[in-house]
Amino acid sequence: MSNTIMLDPTAELAPAERQTLPRLETLKDATIGLLDISKPRGKEFLDEIEKHLLTLGAKVKRYRKPTFARVAPKELNQQISVECDAVIEGLAD
Repeated sequence: MSNTIMLDPTAELAPAERQTLPRLETLKDATIGLLDISKPRGKEFLDEIEKHLLTLGAKVKRYRKPTFARVAPKELNQQISVECDAVIEGLAD
């Protein structure tokens, strides 16, 4: 797989080139993290995503940022990376 330029909308001064990870072949038995960024109605959105993932045989773990105004704490990102095969972040606006 070739490198892809990933842009960080928070405060990036120069684009970073990173290799993208391979996609999961199936969601069955995969652990998917759902990260709520603490915006209004994010929980309801992720509740619906969770229902769909469970019907596909995935295991779901839920996480929540303390506030949408800041990036997720490093410890939370590390926890998610250890516990999950993939993550879906519930964005808003």
